[in-house]
Amino acid sequence: MPLDLLLVIFAFAALWLGYSVGITLGGVALAFASVAYLFGAFDGALLGAVPSRIYGIMTNPVLLAIPLFVFMGLIVERAGLADDMFAALNQKLATRRGGLSLSVTFVGALLAASTGIVGASVLTLGLLALPTLLKRGVEPGYAGASVAAAGSLGQIIPPAIVLIVLSDQMSNAWQQVQLEQGNFAPQTVSVSDLFAAALLPGVLLAALIAVYQWFKGAERPLEEQEEGPQIGFASAVFGPLALIALVLGSILGGVATPTEAASVGVAGALLLAARRNFAQQMDAMAHLPSVALYCLLIMLLLRGLLGGGAALVAVNAVLALVLVGGLAVSLSRLWRNGVLKSALEESVHLVSMIFLIIIGASLFALVFRGLGGDESVQSLFVDMPGGALGGVLIVLAIIFLLGFFLEFIEITYLVVPIVVPVLLATPFADGSTVDPLWLGVSIALVLQTSFLTPPFGVALFYLRSVAPAALTTIALYRGVIPFVAIQLVALGLVLVFPWLATGLPVLLFAN
Repeated sequence: MPLDLLLVIFAFAALWLGYSVGITLGGVALAFASVAYLFGAFDGALLGAVPSRIYGIMTNPVLLAIPLFVFMGLIVERAGLADDMFAALNQKLATRRGGLSLSVTFVGALLAASTGIVGASVLTLGLLALPTLLKRGVEPGYAGASVAAAGSLGQIIPPAIVLIVLSDQMSNAWQQVQLEQGNFAPQTVSVSDLFAAALLPGVLLAALIAVYQWFKGAERPLEEQEEGPQIGFASAVFGPLALIALVLGSILGGVATPTEAASVGVAGALLLAARRNFAQQMDAMAHLPSVALYCLLIMLLLRGLLGGGAALVAVNAVLALVLVGGLAVSLSRLWRNGVLKSALEESVHLVSMIFLIIIGASLFALVFRGLGGDESVQSLFVDMPGGALGGVLIVLAIIFLLGFFLEFIEITYLVVPIVVPVLLATPFADGSTVDPLWLGVSIALVLQTSFLTPPFGVALFYLRSVAPAALTTIALYRGVIPFVAIQLVALGLVLVFPWLATGLPVLLFAN
């Protein structure tokens, strides 16, 4: 058996046994490289590239956005902004057919666009919505699946973490193909490109889920509003929409890079969290975070509409002073109530895990190539029926099956560097080539199914940790089947109509 294939088998076996992903990928790769080197089947000089690879990962400006987006999402989740959104939407939709389920999906979509973290969204929705759904008589499996599906929208709607990771890998693969074809000024696949490409498919998926929930109408609409504190709809939804405008608006409008936009998003999340806390405490400083948030929005609008210039220096200086003051007050309040400390600790934990996986997967890919894996994959695709389209469909099917057992980060760093360069270099029957944005969004949609597919669907694990005993594991597994089918329908639409992924980037970024 070829050593490259044996390496992959051993790595997957170790992962399925439950060993740490980052350590497993790096450890298995080093073990195989050592044994192969002793038998003359591996060039040990390749391992000299490991330090530079690790340094490149830690200084990669694309990956630098990950810690910022993680922290931003955790601030939103810890501050309780989702509580207000769900309460306000439930008040609006409770008397309508399937209103509570629709509220869950709408909140999930807003959380996805303002946090990008699936785990935080699923846990928040599980604590907020699941008990209410069960109380209203919704079948437990469907209730749990609705929450998990809504929470997993953060996988495809920007600023999803997977899109940042995927854009880095797609860009590397696309540049590799262009260099091999003699183009020494290669184009890239930026985070902004992939964010724009994923936006319409993400909204489409949320709409398909909402349509299914409306037709199902699992819970009976209330004849009148339930008693309880009334949440202002505008004030509850303004915060997330402002954060979405700050982050996605600045990226898609070309005002800021993704890393800069992530920094702006962190500032916006801190101000929103403090604004909510001050309002609850009826503090005299309640309006300062709101004023600072308006200043931040105005600064971005001025930069986008008028650009730079000396005339705006004085205006921006005043706005910046108010913003700094608002952030200082917000940080102080959030530290005192424990929100900031909790978000910082969890951010360090999640970011460390993500980068350990990235480093381990990078080492694995290096050893795989050193054992001749590139040639094996290329020969496999050359003999594959259907050309590029057949290769794309088979790769997507493999990723879908891997999603039953592995998480999106390890799939991204195991599969994409190996197969995507070959796919991008393989022409269709008409001579055209695979569009990297279309392929990237298709892969992202398939990766999203990994959050819902048993037995190791991450969203299902998160939900089970907060679900009541009425929701059994078997019922949850059965309940997610229609939602996985909806995700595959969305994927099919993107495959048949590529403009769903490529249209918006062309509109926004075409020169």
